[in-house]
Amino acid sequence: MTLIEYKKAFLKFAPVESFSAGLELLGTEVKALRGKLGSLDGSRVVVRGGEAYIVGMTIPPFQTANTDKGYDPERPRRLLLTKKEINTLFIEEAKKGLTIVPLEVYTSGRLVKARIAIVRGKGKEDRREDLKKRDAERETERALKR
Repeated sequence: MTLIEYKKAFLKFAPVESFSAGLELLGTEVKALRGKLGSLDGSRVVVRGGEAYIVGMTIPPFQTANTDKGYDPERPRRLLLTKKEINTLFIEEAKKGLTIVPLEVYTSGRLVKARIAIVRGKGKEDRREDLKKRDAERETERALKR
């Protein structure tokens, strides 16, 4: 079940390869995510020191009154990946024109996971073409319904 997603990701980026990764979260963060609180807008994945982190993901406190005073809603959250996957991400991140972006946060049983993707940024022309294709598909579907 999808908890939060980065809705503009496919408009801004063209995916190259995707991965599924576990997330290291606090208990209150899990509760907030299950309540559909949080945002992936502007977030990205960074590989540092042999570990991968999501930077820029916002998870507000579940209960403001009971939250620690030092709680940071935009703290970097560690991704749980294999060494091989981390090495792949590190190599791809170093290439020019590629970045790593979280697409969605979802549950798998009782676990909270993130779907991340290696993406290439789209230019204005690519975005316009995608919008034209989407409009044309809508028109054909409308014509078929009639």
